[in-house]
Amino acid sequence: MQAEDMEVPMINNLNDNGDRQRPKGKDVFKEQQKESESSMESPNLEFEYGDTDTLTAELSELYSYTEEPEFALNRDYFEEDFRSHARGRRWIELMAEEQRAYVMRLLDALEVTDRDKRLKVARAILYLAQGVFDECDTEVDVLHWSRHNVFLLYDMGIFTALLELLSMEIDNSQACSSAVRKPAISLADSTELRVLLSIMYLMVETIRVQTEDDRPEWRSAREAFKNELGSPLYNGEPFALLLFTMVTKFCSMNAPHFPMKKVLLLLWKTILFTLGGFEELQEMKVRGRERLSLPPLPEDSIKVVRAMRAASPPASAMELIEQQQQQKRGRRSRRVPLVKQDSLDTYNERDPFKNDDARDEEEDPEDTDSGIEGEVDPLDRDVIIQPPPPPLKPPTERVNFPKGLPWAPKVREKDIEHFLETSRNKFIGFTLGNDTETLVGLPRPIHESVKTLKQHKYVSIAEVQIKREEELQQCPLTLGEEEVEETPTEMLYLGMLPNLSQYVIALLKLLLAAAPTSKAKTDSINILADVLPEEMPITVLQSMKLGIDVNRHKEIIVKAISALLLLLLKHFKLNHIYQFEIVSQHLVFANCIPLILKFFNQNIMSYISAKNSICVLDFPHCVVHEMPELTAESLEAGDSNQFCWRNLFSCINLLRILNKLTKWKHSRTMMLVVFKSAPILKRALKVKQAMMQLYVLKLLKIQTKYLGRQWRKSNMKTMSAIYQKVRHRLNDDWAYGNDIDARPWDFQAEECALRESIEKFNSRRYDRNKNGDFTPVDNCLQSVLGQRVELPEDFHYSYEMWLEREVFSQPIQWEGLLQNP
Repeated sequence: MQAEDMEVPMINNLNDNGDRQRPKGKDVFKEQQKESESSMESPNLEFEYGDTDTLTAELSELYSYTEEPEFALNRDYFEEDFRSHARGRRWIELMAEEQRAYVMRLLDALEVTDRDKRLKVARAILYLAQGVFDECDTEVDVLHWSRHNVFLLYDMGIFTALLELLSMEIDNSQACSSAVRKPAISLADSTELRVLLSIMYLMVETIRVQTEDDRPEWRSAREAFKNELGSPLYNGEPFALLLFTMVTKFCSMNAPHFPMKKVLLLLWKTILFTLGGFEELQEMKVRGRERLSLPPLPEDSIKVVRAMRAASPPASAMELIEQQQQQKRGRRSRRVPLVKQDSLDTYNERDPFKNDDARDEEEDPEDTDSGIEGEVDPLDRDVIIQPPPPPLKPPTERVNFPKGLPWAPKVREKDIEHFLETSRNKFIGFTLGNDTETLVGLPRPIHESVKTLKQHKYVSIAEVQIKREEELQQCPLTLGEEEVEETPTEMLYLGMLPNLSQYVIALLKLLLAAAPTSKAKTDSINILADVLPEEMPITVLQSMKLGIDVNRHKEIIVKAISALLLLLLKHFKLNHIYQFEIVSQHLVFANCIPLILKFFNQNIMSYISAKNSICVLDFPHCVVHEMPELTAESLEAGDSNQFCWRNLFSCINLLRILNKLTKWKHSRTMMLVVFKSAPILKRALKVKQAMMQLYVLKLLKIQTKYLGRQWRKSNMKTMSAIYQKVRHRLNDDWAYGNDIDARPWDFQAEECALRESIEKFNSRRYDRNKNGDFTPVDNCLQSVLGQRVELPEDFHYSYEMWLEREVFSQPIQWEGLLQNP
């Protein structure tokens, strides 16, 4: 990725000298009071995180609003052909056998050589997959018939035929070269691809989703389709590999007409279907621990996160300035009795500006280790300067905190060894290596501490896999060859491995192009090929509609890429830790960390509450109901939801990816510090959604010790939130940072050591063609002489000549056998 595309996210309000610009005089209070009043009560967002949104929402996001006229086109082509076949009857009136006969006829017609005729047949099939909406009265009917028709299409083998056509379109060099030469690409350039990808997406998404009233044959069809997509049946590789190839071809500018949004959505849903979603991952993790004879998980993480409450955001800049001014008037305020900060929410209910949406840079001394001018004295931190206003809620509602902490604490074996090593050095003057059992000579409290640590010891699947890999590397002969289970994840990894870095870089390029913080550049890739119409808008209303469509298009791309990357990381980590590590390393080397921080360096509340959708144009609403007249006011109003599901989903996914990349990686944690991520992440805490806050707090926790003592003093409410919501590691002194000097930041050494382990793993498991040092050699005289050797038919004619030339005329140096080689 080019360096200029991946600029480090920096805070925006710095002047030319790098100092913070502060509004002068009374403007500070006017501006901030105005902002705080506008966002006084940031509501709790009733958002339920899952694999996907509702089926209706997922289907509607497949189509751009500029594709709306094509719904009628699909219907017309279907009815034109169907009329001659059904003689006045409707599709929903046909018997099952008649429907199958008609689909077979369409399947035969797909094989014609005429491109235009083939497109008409594909549009008729798309109309069937869309649920023959012209014969339906309600959206429920459309979804019902769409489901019925999709299972019928799959049963008749339509997907395999579409796959052949898709491969032909991908390899269509004439279309690619003409698209490369065009100055502007529009919807018309990708018509065939869009129709094929739309049918395939409808089939994958509809069959993937299970319902209670599914027929038994549909359930067996689902399993068969899932196995087909995950197996190397299509050109010797899983279907997802074909889509990855489309992504890389598009990003290398060789095929700028590819409809990237549809490709990414289909790729995401294919991975989700074949590998499984978050709940399946949790079940696989439980089964994996059972197989390795590890203790069960202390809790179900999905249930814990869903039960969490959102905390109020940290203190605003307005409150801090008030406290600073009070401090300058004198120290009499200290005589006011201190009020204990019992909880984040209770404290904030007394804070008149608790949801101030002003930028928090004034309270973030991240630019210097020695603090900033006018820093609040820690003694004043919990002082309530004004009498508290009456509570906003009845006291009974406030005391709803769960008893105890949400997560069971965890300890690693390494932590226990480190603790015992320190204790032995201190009390008896020598160590015993990795021995965690011998406690001779240590005082009683140390015994109790070790007992407590062992009670909470957690061994992860990854640790077992790393240990097993070390054994296989050390003893390749005695342990033999590892038996690798041919899971869908394993087959996908095997297919992706040769071009893995290209796939990762392509996805990040698309994410960068779709991010709202990215500035349009002439040399960046054009991701709007499948949203821009042939004729650009001429009225203000058309321009507004296209603007909403473009923004929605970008949001959907971000959603698909973030969900896809997270799924790949989670599945590879469960399958084998080194598969996860190689994908992570490619992401880090392609600047994924600054890219995600760049994404969050915006007004995140505005992004989450964006109204880039026009409900009346969403499928299937637009094909069932009469279209009302669109006005500028109706376009500006948007929907009535308090947040945009896909944008909040994308934000949580990106935070989870960032957590996975940085967890237990000291050098990557230091990248968060160097890129000044703390104020960016703190602003994300303003979103009152428990799951998003949890992953932000996790990222803040791992870098807290490196932000300096002054930062910790100024952000005690954030520290309290970390304590309340993030899992505790019993030996981790994240809040104090005592071992900073002992851990230098050597990014290159850490990543090189990890890379070496990954390459050894890949070489041992996947490099089948090499002549290894440990290849068995048959050196038994009898078995070697007893082997049958295939000789050419005419060999016996020239046998004597060969014997003379190769044996008798060659001098034998018998003395050489007695010398050492």
